[in-house]
Amino acid sequence: MNAYNALIVPARLTRQVRIETVDTGTAALQQLVAGNFESITGADWHVYLNDGGTRMPPNVRAEVLIREAGIDLEGAFNGTAVFLGHGKSGNELDAPRHLIRLAEQLFSLPLAA
Repeated sequence: MNAYNALIVPARLTRQVRIETVDTGTAALQQLVAGNFESITGADWHVYLNDGGTRMPPNVRAEVLIREAGIDLEGAFNGTAVFLGHGKSGNELDAPRHLIRLAEQLFSLPLAA
C-alpha cells in the first residue's frame, strides 16, 4: 500500500473538503472517485476524477480550485476530486502545501494542521 495525504474535494457541497491519508492503488482510487478515473496534471500536483463524470454531480469547488491553481480547461468537473502531489519522475507525493492553502482561502476552511 502506498499512502499519501490527499486533498479530497467532494462534489456535494454538504460534504466537507478535507485532508485524508489515501492508498494510491488503482482499486482504492476507483473507490474514492466511484469508478474509473482520469487525471489532470498541474505543475507539481495532479487530480483524479471519475472519467464518466457526466453521471456524477458537478464539482464546482474542484473546478474553481483547478482554475485558480493555473489550469484553464473547457468543460465541467464532476464527482469527488482527489488532489495529490507528484515528483519529477511522476511518483505520487502528498498534496502540495500551496494547493492546500489555496483551498483554505477559496473555501474558508482550516485544512492544514
